[in-house]
Amino acid sequence: MPSTSPTLTAERILEATEEVLRRHGPAKATVVDVARALGVSHGSVYRHFRTKAALREAVTKRWLDRTTGLLAEIAGASGRDAETRLREWLAALFAAKRRKAFDDPELFATYSVLTTETAETVVSEHIADLTGQLTAIVRDGVESGVFTAADPAVAAVTVFRATDRFHDPHYAREWERPGVQDDFDALVDLLLRGLRTRD
Repeated sequence: MPSTSPTLTAERILEATEEVLRRHGPAKATVVDVARALGVSHGSVYRHFRTKAALREAVTKRWLDRTTGLLAEIAGASGRDAETRLREWLAALFAAKRRKAFDDPELFATYSVLTTETAETVVSEHIADLTGQLTAIVRDGVESGVFTAADPAVAAVTVFRATDRFHDPHYAREWERPGVQDDFDALVDLLLRGLRTRD
């Protein structure tokens, strides 16, 4: 049966998949549900994504990339001083994760399941993108004489791991706790003091 809907694209499928996941959760959502939401056959969806796992990986990547793109702008602003950029980058990461957790809790819970069950490669790539951005900021700081780090990449990974509590979804319940912003600010101050060049 021909569809009168707009051309089926990967992006339309991912949008519909996100809505189906929000409605049904990862355990019950199926490719048939996605196809039904789009008014097409499930075979049409499989022409874009060969398997259910591939579809879930793609929708998870799309969700994670929203954060990566926002942070890339801060990391790439090389005309600004590295300390300010690092502080803003970490704050933007924390704010983005909080928005995801509290503005759409059903979808956040769904993606928390997907990132642990079906998309290890996607999550690893996401973390590599983020630590790559941090590395660029730290390297700029070293080159401008603001930071001291023998290996900017190692320093960046250390900063990322040290701030886990403020971006790893496993800690989401703590993000509404009173005083969490003060804890975040204190940790960032400590990390920046550790990176600064000694006189």
